[in-house]
Amino acid sequence: QVQLVESGGGLVQAGDSLRLSCAASGRTFGTYNMGWFRQAPGKERELVAAITWSGGSTYYTSSVKGRFTVSRDNAKNTGYLQMNSLNAEDTAVYYCAARSSFLTAPYDYWGQGTQVTVSV
Repeated sequence: QVQLVESGGGLVQAGDSLRLSCAASGRTFGTYNMGWFRQAPGKERELVAAITWSGGSTYYTSSVKGRFTVSRDNAKNTGYLQMNSLNAEDTAVYYCAARSSFLTAPYDYWGQGTQVTVSV
């Protein structure tokens, strides 16, 4: 089991940046793929970004490409989501999640969520 704790959310102005952190427990974090999700009120949960266990492959949903960067530091058991040029559409609760590196594995481990609010 992997336990995840998110931090770094907050209230920012449009155009500002935030870096979310996801601290993982355990020595096996480096064997898990990691994803970042967000959910706004009344909207479905959306996969924002993902990164493989080695960091060698990443994914971004179209709306954040060029603005967000997902990374990880396995030595620190921590994943990151750097969010630049934030806009109102980015307002949501952001969750980090982890899964086995197998292609069909679900995201079984989730952080508690951190609120990101972008004022306009």
